[in-house]
Amino acid sequence: MIVHIDIHTHRPDTNNPLAVRNLSVNEAEEFVKTDKKEFCSIGVHPWDVHRASPEIMQKLELLATDKRVIAIGECGLDKNSKASIKEQDYFFERQIMLSEKIQKPLIIHCVASFNEIIALKKRHKPEQVWIIHGFRGKPELAKQLLNSGFALSFGEKFNPESVKITPVEKLCIETDESQLPIEQIYKNIALIKACRPEELNGACQLLKLFVC
Repeated sequence: MIVHIDIHTHRPDTNNPLAVRNLSVNEAEEFVKTDKKEFCSIGVHPWDVHRASPEIMQKLELLATDKRVIAIGECGLDKNSKASIKEQDYFFERQIMLSEKIQKPLIIHCVASFNEIIALKKRHKPEQVWIIHGFRGKPELAKQLLNSGFALSFGEKFNPESVKITPVEKLCIETDESQLPIEQIYKNIALIKACRPEELNGACQLLKLFVC
């Protein structure tokens, strides 16, 4: 059986039972009231932290206990955000601590802040996996992140050389906001990796889905 785990999508109408839909805290409050059999991640995005209050973390922690929530995020640091780095750091570090407390992986949004993200990982020494979503960087950066213990997730657009050097067990695949089917992205990545799409099953272990 070919498993197409989509670790990060914003599509509200995906028909993939193994898609992890990214939700804001407000969206998650509505989601948990339903009986939908979907997977999701919940987090406070670095674009939104300047509008958030510290109390939002209490809501996030409560919502994240839902069994359908399999990751915290997307969260992280973005130097293009309207929010200050201090505000971003405050909420990102609290989501790091929540990820460790409830033992769920962290899905990270990172723009022009990789040195800071790597430094935070060294300081916190997390047991939970940190996944850089939508990675498009060069292989030199990919190697630095992999050596620091990160996993990388690739979407419609990616650097082929970075895909080549990423071990399957540290490689995830996503649609994010792309309209390209997840199956096609799997085929594109498999072509670069010179393997069958079904061999790209790193997300099974990383997200603790165990469906492969």
